[in-house]
Amino acid sequence: MSSFRFIHSADLHLGSPFQGLATKDAAIAELFIEASRKAFSALVDQAVERKIDFFIVAGDVYDGDWKDNKIGLFFNREVARLERAGIPVFLLKGNHDAESVITRTITLPKNVSEFPVNKPGTFRLDHLKVALHGQGFAERSASENLALAYPKPEPGWFNIGVLHTSLTGREPHAPYAPCSIEDLRSRGYNYWALGHVHDFEIVSEDPLIVFPGNLQGRSIREQGAKGAVLVSVEDGHMAYERIITDFARFAELAVEVDPDDNIPAILRRLENTLDTTAEKMEGRPLALRIRLTGKSRFRSELKARADDFRDEVQAACHRCHEDIWLEKLDVRVEPAVNGAAVSVDLLGLGGLLPMGTFSSELVADADARIAEIASRLPSGIGAGDLPLDDDAAALLAEARDLLLARAARA
Repeated sequence: MSSFRFIHSADLHLGSPFQGLATKDAAIAELFIEASRKAFSALVDQAVERKIDFFIVAGDVYDGDWKDNKIGLFFNREVARLERAGIPVFLLKGNHDAESVITRTITLPKNVSEFPVNKPGTFRLDHLKVALHGQGFAERSASENLALAYPKPEPGWFNIGVLHTSLTGREPHAPYAPCSIEDLRSRGYNYWALGHVHDFEIVSEDPLIVFPGNLQGRSIREQGAKGAVLVSVEDGHMAYERIITDFARFAELAVEVDPDDNIPAILRRLENTLDTTAEKMEGRPLALRIRLTGKSRFRSELKARADDFRDEVQAACHRCHEDIWLEKLDVRVEPAVNGAAVSVDLLGLGGLLPMGTFSSELVADADARIAEIASRLPSGIGAGDLPLDDDAAALLAEARDLLLARAARA
């Protein structure tokens, strides 16, 4: 068996709008949009510099249908660089760029081979004795087990299965093209190049089954280094390494306040903690979610001055590093003393505001209103399980606390 090297990538999500970030800070959104493009360009750079033999994309090149041809032209430009370097590209459609989803087209270079969507197909590299088997998505939702229909391996060749799948389930990813590890093993392939799951994972060593993860984090749920996998094969023996491509990252930071911490003291405490956060950046811009916990005598002031306090926290982030951007400030601080009932009575709000848990009827009504709001949001903002970043009960509690805090200052 000959020696060769290939890159296995997936989930490029070119054109991802990052509109959830845009509602908080347009500068952060633009930074991450640019990072997604830079990540793919960097991977192409690596492919050319390392002189790999072929390049695999296991689904979700695009994030959805194009508003215009810009993102298609960008992808065309990058894979054309691979064509000039003599590197073939094997492309499979995932749920985000399924046949039924992408309506616009740009003619791609001749080095790009696309797996069929109606049945499994095989591409052969005769000079390497490599066979690649795969089937893309015809529709956005694929509930059937596609892997079982993949063809038998080419005897004496290196066989690669390319599949966009959730396997037996990987939360929070939708259960598309479900299958088991044993289903994949039953095909007798040497390597499975998977896509759909955005975290890097070696699912199996025998055979080697890999999720490379996505090239660039897209939300607070996608933290840490992102990239693709370089696989080297020599006399049938495989070795792999990650190629890190991301140009910006997400992270979370929890800070516990003391009961006597006023706002300046909280900011000082936060800055002392932020000094270690810069290590996670590895020279990249960071979208940071900060969660404040503990008890504070100044909780009402924090709630009443929510907008000003958020700006102060952003300023504290920039004092630590110019490229730490506040993705969200989550204030979960509790009162230092149990004076809530007294405050309600003094304000004349007794009996109007529930201070304990909310009734199931109220939560259900809030859920319905949240769903109505989410349906009117631009694509990309309300697409998750928590379109407003919190469940109904948490949002009700936040609204109650804000009302009390502002009423106390009136």
